[in-house]
Order: sequence, then structure tokens, then C-alpha cells
Amino acid sequence: MKFEARSKFHIAVAAGLVSMCCLPLAIAQSSDEAVGQAELKSREVWRETMHQINAPAEGCFHASYPSTQWEEVECAPAPGYRSALPRPANRNGNRGQTAGSGYDYVAQAPSGHLFTLAYGTFPTVKGVTSEKSVGVPAYGDGGILGANEYTLQINTNFYNSAACDGYTGCLAWQQYVLSTNTPVSLTSNQLTGNTEVFIEYWLINYGFDDGSNICPSGFIDGGPDEEGPGDDCVQNTKATVVADGQIPITDLNGLKLSGSAKSGGTDGATATFGGDAYTATVKDSYTDIASGWSQAEFNVLGNAGGSRADFNTGSSVTVKLALTYGSTSTPTCVSPSDYDGTTGETNNLTLGSCSATGGSGPYIEFTETH
Repeated sequence: MKFEARSKFHIAVAAGLVSMCCLPLAIAQSSDEAVGQAELKSREVWRETMHQINAPAEGCFHASYPSTQWEEVECAPAPGYRSALPRPANRNGNRGQTAGSGYDYVAQAPSGHLFTLAYGTFPTVKGVTSEKSVGVPAYGDGGILGANEYTLQINTNFYNSAACDGYTGCLAWQQYVLSTNTPVSLTSNQLTGNTEVFIEYWLINYGFDDGSNICPSGFIDGGPDEEGPGDDCVQNTKATVVADGQIPITDLNGLKLSGSAKSGGTDGATATFGGDAYTATVKDSYTDIASGWSQAEFNVLGNAGGSRADFNTGSSVTVKLALTYGSTSTPTCVSPSDYDGTTGETNNLTLGSCSATGGSGPYIEFTETH
């Protein structure tokens, strides 16, 4: 967000707070409901604003309502979390093992435009009383399993970016993740028990595998790719702690997640919950995803390892993905039969219809139910 826009927001919020605090007592007492609604609206505007303000550097940051200034905080270690890659045969066609009984809706930017921000919310959540992450045989029953184990994910498309160093079979991919529980490291089964936000970034099928670590600096060598001659290079940012403990699925409506990408700058995964905002950032140059981010996926899914988030019968969720790409043209709501997302995690919800809206605030929106 430009400085001028931020300044106007600061002034508007300050003016609103002054006007409310200075109301005559009799008027304030006779309009408690109106003041409450004004406060709710002010907080919602603040949350939307925080998803548009980039953190000033790499690292971990926090802000509390009504301040719109990111303050650096101590990072948690890079979590030992790993999403599952979709099956190799599905990387460039229909991709199975994703949300909504094997499918997911994806937002496509208008021709000639690229995403700089994708902001995911759940405007309507009905009948959700429980959720449990369960194993999926196709992925070896992996993941972090149990009640209230889930992730929110915003996933980019696969893209042969400059970070691939000319390897034609290489694909850059980035995931913006909020996880309700993560391993403390790749070498420990101990779980943090905390809800964290971070970015998982990939160079899939990089280079030519020769048994050594061939990945660029800033990546862990995940071993030979299942499909090509190279290795799968992956790393997580350090995490920003959103909550001490697992945020229960019954609070899904209050969780918001966004992913941003800035060429030559930093990419950020930002979560808001209540009156707090949290972000974790990394240099875009690791994946150069900003140069080719044309499709975006958002959903609530299992917690790592190809797991599935199973919701109780009667659950109904509306999923909204607001998009920024420098145009008022309408995005495309790509149907699952043409493209169904880029992650291995799933949920047990059945997709309904999807609609796309353009204008000053373009977005796609769809429903899913059990």
C-alpha cells in the first residue's frame, strides 16, 4: 500500500476513535449497538489493511489493532513441516489428491497480469463443530494427524522461473501456510503445539542428481525428484507464532491468510486473527515466483504430508480469495476439470459453484460442504 493510502487510513482510524470517545454520554449510552458495529467495521478495515502492507524486511513481524506499523518479533525456528507434492503425472495436467473430493477451484489472473497479493477468507462458516486430520494411503498416511490439525494454504502455480538457473524441467512453487501444529525440526518428532505462519518455497526437479547436495544456497536438498533427473529443493522460512496452542476449527471464520510476492523484494505470508496480525517474509529471489504468479489456490486442508482435513457432517464453508494484479478485469474461476490446485493435502468437503468478480476488488468465491 502506498504511503499516501496508509496515511489516509491512519487519519480515518484516528478520527473515528476521537469521534467515538468524545460523544456526549447520553448519546453514547443510547447507541451502544451502533458503536459496536462501528468498532467491528473498523477492525475489519484494519485487518484488510494489514494484509496489504508489506513488512519492512525479511523476518517475523507483529501488529496489534489499531496500529498499522509492523514490529519485528522473535522468530520461531523454521518448522519441520512438509507439504506433499502432487503426484508427478499430475503436475502438468489434472492434479488429483487435492481439496473437495479430489478437486479444487483456482483463480487465474487476466491475460497479461500477475498476482502480487492473494487474500483468503471464509465469509460464511456454518455447522462446523469438529475437524480431524487423517492419513491418506496414497501419501503413506503421512502428516500431522488428529483433532484440530489443519492448515490454511495459499498456493502458487508451478513456474519455470529464473531461480531454476536454466534447468528446463525445474518448477518453482511457493506455499503460504498457517499450520495449527508443526514439528520443531526435520530431525525431531516433537511438535510445537502452536499455530504458526510461514512460507514453504520449492525448486522442484532442480539440476541433475548426482547423490550430492545440488540445491542452491537457502534450500535443503529433499532428494531425487520422482519424475525428473534433478532433486527437489525446499525450505521453510522461520515462523511467526500466531497462537500459543492450536486455534480450534470452530474459529475458522475469524482466520484470514494472505500471500504476497514482490519482484526484487520480499514475499510474505500474513495471518490475522482477532485484533492481531502476524507475518513471515523471505526474499523473492529464492524462487522468483513474482515473475510468473498467474494462478492461486486457497483452502483449508490437512496438516502436512498429504493428509486430509475431515469435517463433521453438516459442515458448510464459503471460500473467498481476493486478488491484486493491477487491473479491474475479472479473474477466471478455473474449474477442477481443467486445473485442480498444486498441493497434496486435501479435505473431505464437496465443491459447490464458483463465481468470479472484477472491479476495484476482484475475487473468486465458492462453496464446499459435507
